[in-house]
Amino acid sequence: MRRPDLIALERYRNLLSSIPEEMGMVLMRTGYSPNIKERRDFSCAVFDSNGDLVAQAAHLPVHLGSTPQSVKAAMTEVDMEKGDCVILNDPYRGGTHLPDITMVEPLFAGGDDPSFYVANRAHHCDVGGRNPGSMGLARCIEDEGVIIPPTRVKTGGEIRYETLKRMISRMRNPEERMGDLKAQFAANSVGRRRLLELVRKYSLEEVKFYMGALLDHSERMVRSLISGIPDGRYEAIDHMDDDGITGEKIPIGISITVSGESIHVDFHGSSPQVPGSINAVRAVTLSAVFYVLRCLVEGDIPTNSGIFRPIHLSLPPASVVNASRPAAVAAGNVETSQRITDVLLLAFSGALPEMVPAASQGTMNNVTVGGSCSGGACGEGKEEYTYYETIGGGSGAGPGWNGESAVHSHMTNTLNTPIEALEHVYPIRVTRYAVRRGSGGTGIYRGGDGIVREYEFLDDAEVTMLSERRRIAPWGLQGGEDGERGRNVLIRDGRETVLPGKVNLKVRKGDRVRIETPGGGGYGRRRDPAECLSMAVQDVGSVWTGTKKEQSFSFI
Repeated sequence: MRRPDLIALERYRNLLSSIPEEMGMVLMRTGYSPNIKERRDFSCAVFDSNGDLVAQAAHLPVHLGSTPQSVKAAMTEVDMEKGDCVILNDPYRGGTHLPDITMVEPLFAGGDDPSFYVANRAHHCDVGGRNPGSMGLARCIEDEGVIIPPTRVKTGGEIRYETLKRMISRMRNPEERMGDLKAQFAANSVGRRRLLELVRKYSLEEVKFYMGALLDHSERMVRSLISGIPDGRYEAIDHMDDDGITGEKIPIGISITVSGESIHVDFHGSSPQVPGSINAVRAVTLSAVFYVLRCLVEGDIPTNSGIFRPIHLSLPPASVVNASRPAAVAAGNVETSQRITDVLLLAFSGALPEMVPAASQGTMNNVTVGGSCSGGACGEGKEEYTYYETIGGGSGAGPGWNGESAVHSHMTNTLNTPIEALEHVYPIRVTRYAVRRGSGGTGIYRGGDGIVREYEFLDDAEVTMLSERRRIAPWGLQGGEDGERGRNVLIRDGRETVLPGKVNLKVRKGDRVRIETPGGGGYGRRRDPAECLSMAVQDVGSVWTGTKKEQSFSFI
């Protein structure tokens, strides 16, 4: 059996990972909406002929395990030929939630079957549905927007614009949708071109061989991590605040069984699916498990499907971690994914206490705004607008470090929307944007602080917020204090009203909404001076025995 050359392996790792990085730069620079060009709410990746992830840029972790599911759905349902492109957003076919539209293209580098695939996924600010932004408090997926099964939108290299126009005609601001879709086409075009250059330079056989070698390398690194964890069963449970409909706390419970070099993760302690939109589809749960394992491996591991090989999952059907149609899922991608991450880390903290931090803010603080563009507020020719962003918060402290303040953490890796860009495009003014000082949990190491972001609306609008950790605080570890819970506030005529974590409301011109995001949990218990003095007296007054002569000291 041929063994890979280690220097060549590292070279191919960098060559392959540079392709989705460049795809991402093209998508960002050609994107039409602020959500793409400013927040960078997208992911790009390269796949082998089996649809396995070979390389993904450092984009969004929530897409790590889910994008391969979309690629395989496209491969299964559409017989792709040279020059074809397939798009989809169906969460029950490997998607995450409807605003995330995935674009898959094959590359034929020899033979009748595709040699590789390139794909990108971008969050569109609206895909139809009952509420602007397609992130409302829906009860079924049909209310969340247009559902796109794997659909051919390019044939023989020619874009099928009529097909695209029919899709986006049911979405708000179709001009913006088309602009972002064109950017996705451009990103994939660069990915295919760079892969073809690689094949021409090194040969198809060589590129495929090292793709497989990189998958094997990642598998070995994960197995090495697992072999260092004591065999046993590790359990944890955490809760979602509510589903936005019933008001009840929703448990997510897991057990992790470590045996040799493999891990079994069982989610049967989790709630059945609920009426609200916090249901996560299987692909989202896979992404969270993928992300946590990727974080726990020490060293720089290639990000690919090899990470999954030692992992076995048990997901209860029709549950909040494995939703069944027609459950609503918009918040499952953005909020439940964060809680799944939290509960996985909490379970691993018992096995790897020297590596696992306290809980980070545990929410993406999703804000969606929609309204009309009266008086040309959104630019010439626009009749309505939709705006979407997530807001950072505090990250958890860990064994040896303080948490970071005012950052996106875990399953999201987007940027903030610059105030100048927001105010230039939309009838919204940002009246406050600051670090929420003191919101991180105390401890030997302190959790990071959250953010305060306040909007003033310059015209009537509809606002939806999907947020978590408003009732249940981000937990500390090893005696560290919890981080502060988040808070959403409506300010109207000088009066403040605290809003639920998940809410849809109509705002008037002049209203303000303030969002205070959670802080991260602290790590390690800080002792007060009196307790430290008492411990010092006990230590100095003790008796040591061993090879040395017994000694006794008193503290004066």
